[in-house]
Amino acid sequence: MRYRQLTTGTLVLGVVLLIDVLRVWLPGIITIFGQAASTPAELMGAFALGWFVLAMGAPAVVRRVGARPVTVVAAVALAVARLALTAAPGGRTQLWLATAGLLAGLVWLVGVATVTDRPVPGLALGFAVNAAVHAVLDTVDLVWRGDWVAWLLSAVAVAVFLVGTARSGRRGGAGDALAGPADAPVGPADAAAGPGGGRAWLLAGPALLLAGMVALSPALARTGMSYLVAGDGVARSPLFGLAPVPVAVAGFLCAALTRPPVGWGRAYGPVALLGGAVLFALDRGDLLVPAILLAAVGLGACLALTDDASQPTSDTASTSASRRGHAVAAGMLVFALGAVGYYSAYDLGYPNAAVPVVVAVLIAAVAFTARPVVHRLPGPFPPLRAAAAVTALALLAPVLADEVPVASNRDGPPERLTVVAYNIRMGFGLDGRFDLTGLAQVVDRQRPDVVLLSEVDRAWLLNGGHDTLDLLADRLAMPYVFGPAADPVWGDAVLSRWPVRDPRTLPLAAVGAPTGAQALAVTLDLGDGVRTAVVSTHLQPPPGKGPVVQARAVADFATRYAAGRPLVVAGDLNTEPGDEAFAEFTRAGLVDALAAARPLATSPADDPRQQIDHIFVSPGLTPTDPVAPRSTASDHLPVAVTVTLPPR
Repeated sequence: MRYRQLTTGTLVLGVVLLIDVLRVWLPGIITIFGQAASTPAELMGAFALGWFVLAMGAPAVVRRVGARPVTVVAAVALAVARLALTAAPGGRTQLWLATAGLLAGLVWLVGVATVTDRPVPGLALGFAVNAAVHAVLDTVDLVWRGDWVAWLLSAVAVAVFLVGTARSGRRGGAGDALAGPADAPVGPADAAAGPGGGRAWLLAGPALLLAGMVALSPALARTGMSYLVAGDGVARSPLFGLAPVPVAVAGFLCAALTRPPVGWGRAYGPVALLGGAVLFALDRGDLLVPAILLAAVGLGACLALTDDASQPTSDTASTSASRRGHAVAAGMLVFALGAVGYYSAYDLGYPNAAVPVVVAVLIAAVAFTARPVVHRLPGPFPPLRAAAAVTALALLAPVLADEVPVASNRDGPPERLTVVAYNIRMGFGLDGRFDLTGLAQVVDRQRPDVVLLSEVDRAWLLNGGHDTLDLLADRLAMPYVFGPAADPVWGDAVLSRWPVRDPRTLPLAAVGAPTGAQALAVTLDLGDGVRTAVVSTHLQPPPGKGPVVQARAVADFATRYAAGRPLVVAGDLNTEPGDEAFAEFTRAGLVDALAAARPLATSPADDPRQQIDHIFVSPGLTPTDPVAPRSTASDHLPVAVTVTLPPR
């Protein structure tokens, strides 16, 4: 392998490992360091930003110590942390391992930036390879799997990354070097790279944010496809939900690795990126797929505009190296500010739609104002071959990772239905581990016919970019209907072994609560003309009050939707028996299906004290066997009941 290919390949692997660590560290902010809705969002944001601010000092360390020793030590720390996280230790150990890996990754990026003037091929391939692997793994990364295959593949990736770092560090070469004596500061002898690359390194952080949120998000692609299946504002289990991923990867890499147009043709990338960001910001499920494709092509084209390795400048090599180091540190701080700013809005209650658009404007401005390169040097890999190879990997995802459970009427109308309602906390257990197995086991033990889920996350970068709903539906072999609440990828769902008809969703008034809420109603087709209405919801109480207004709206909506048919209403209602909001459901004529087992506390899961998860049924249904099985796969316990249908 030629030297430039080796160093670019090492950059690709390092980016992949850093993103893996971020997929563990970001959820740890709210599931381990703090508790969403109880730990102040400002405190969690300060914790998150603090490490990126600390990394701003890395360029000074590199300048004083030298690029090679800093980069090698940081690479070892990143590799060790990534490998240790494969054990999924949970708790504070997991958080601090991920934090150490994050800080090491940021310092490693700074060290690499000081001696690399052409990062675009490595960054673009790193983003695309990570997205392709994430899709093939069905959005559950190796770091969360922990089996021997995960350990083997993780160990191989870490070993190759370390070998590549060590070998490239012993050699010099224009454009890609970790040269220079170990005890020397960055200077002409330590910076064999050329004078360019500052703009591309500055965009590393913002590009990573938009790639993870929109352009290269497999979970968002599947979510977008699920909206195209149903229409009417709800989403259903899609066929080949990951199909947009290879298209997005191909468009992104072809745009990033090939020479950009000249003249006003250079504007196509910035315009496409802005268009994709605006479509995403509109919070419409049916616009997610075009948002992904536009953003992918636009982001790749913007990176290509900054691929300026041949650009002449009057800067000295040491000055350019220092600027590149500061540029990548500043760019990663933009990543942190954008992520914290976007997702903390769901706790603090301010509009966040502008965040991806502002980040896209920043990327577009930096890219479009870059000086055009007249004589561009060839890249380390043939662009079309590299794009084809990664796209071929991504093409495996729709084949290997897409499963579509199918409901059927089986042997006709049943006499009983077992109902489970569960707040799944985005798939994360009390120890901060992504615990789909634990969630599926506690639900499956109840042998449910219908499952109602709250706090369903389908693509938030903050939570690791998983499609938790599709993953759980696969494990339970039950197709789903999803109703958006806070945005198109966060809300409530109904999974059913029986065919589902006539889905409807009702957005609920916020009444001072920052997180959006809704009620999702569906009709179970039990065969021979027998129908049962089911409503899933998650009420959000305003500060210091009960969710009375929302409870009244849900009770009214549910009874009107049922129109005299048997009715089940369930979810995390954030109200206890005897409260005014609880009484809204009984006042509407519904029956507390868990009454025979009261008190039946459901939160917190490790020491339940509050009875806030409920199941209500219409008077014609007879509830039996109410239970709240113990589990720490979420911060709530599930509630389950078997209801006997009225005689026909």
